Amino acid sequence: MIPQRWMLVCAAMCSAGLLWSAVLIATLMAGASLVPTGVAVGVAAALTVPGVIAGVIGNRWYYRTTRPRSRWSLTSWVPPHVPHWASMLAGVLFFAFWLAVVVAFAGLDGTTELRDGQYVLTVDDRTTVVTESDYSHQGDLEQQISLGVLGALAVGGTFMTGAVVTHHAAPQPTETQSAGLPLA
Repeated sequence: MIPQRWMLVCAAMCSAGLLWSAVLIATLMAGASLVPTGVAVGVAAALTVPGVIAGVIGNRWYYRTTRPRSRWSLTSWVPPHVPHWASMLAGVLFFAFWLAVVVAFAGLDGTTELRDGQYVLTVDDRTTVVTESDYSHQGDLEQQISLGVLGALAVGGTFMTGAVVTHHAAPQPTETQSAGLPLA
């Protein structure tokens, strides 16, 4: 079992990863790049991945004998003590990050690289010389994709670790909430 303090640290790290990714995506969409891609994605991954792992393990530990009340209701997959507003907020944030990924993919034109001192765009085996701003825009879109994926993971990690952290104060589920029934 994961200690409560470690889960709290992981929840805080995931929350920080979520905010880090959101701020950087917002600035990229506004046309500015605050930090290089390696730093942005590295920090987001370092903040997010431990919390996601702890959230998955913690949720498996606490809710391993709880089956969903209904297969097709999204709220039935949420632990019984988590407020519905929290699950809806997590869903909206998750969708926003994935929308940022889709928008960035739609804006990609091909692969860019620096060749012989010129910025070159390659699309379907055709190369074209592009400006430095087009080259940096492609890099920004690639950074947005990476941050969008990590941001969506951070939403899930924050939600899962938050559910485990607040589990101790939750009332015991009733029989109608399928508590304690073994998984089929």
